[in-house]
Amino acid sequence: MVVKVEEIGEEGLELNENIGLELLTRVLSQDGDTGYRPTRDSHLAVTLHRVRDGVLVQGQFSVQLTSPCKRCLAEVVTEIPVRFTLNLMSRAGLQEDEWSVEDDEKSGRAGSFSLEDADQDWFDGKTIDFDPILREQLLLALPMQVLCREECRGLCSVCGQDLNVKSCGCELKAIDPRLAKLKDIKIN
Repeated sequence: MVVKVEEIGEEGLELNENIGLELLTRVLSQDGDTGYRPTRDSHLAVTLHRVRDGVLVQGQFSVQLTSPCKRCLAEVVTEIPVRFTLNLMSRAGLQEDEWSVEDDEKSGRAGSFSLEDADQDWFDGKTIDFDPILREQLLLALPMQVLCREECRGLCSVCGQDLNVKSCGCELKAIDPRLAKLKDIKIN
């Protein structure tokens, strides 16, 4: 989805757009497998306001995803709410003498930013492409791990039995195979 900045009036611009299943799938698998799969389309509600040097973007959407439980590998359906506020700054409005990579390298600040700039991003000054914004915001909202339930017991590390279904009776203390011979040593 691309928005032209000239479409944003004095009162702002409100958009309600569908986020298709194929876009969500592409976002979640673009740079490798995240382990998450979208189950249905989503809906993006976004408000854009022109500000001095750019555009203030406030948006929200919710995505339903499936992923394996971290402990037992059962499929888990999770609803991920995503809310974001970004201040998009126009590169066209940036003066050549205001900033350059060489200046940052000379000052030793290359690759650093201030906390105030954390919600700031750049665009070309004429159009705003929402695909990379949606990708970034969704990836930031993904949980590190998903559990089917908080008390999930996981899988047996010896036989692979799902311990939520039944106990397997395996010895819980697994011995490192590289050190297994040491257990046979008898000390007098």
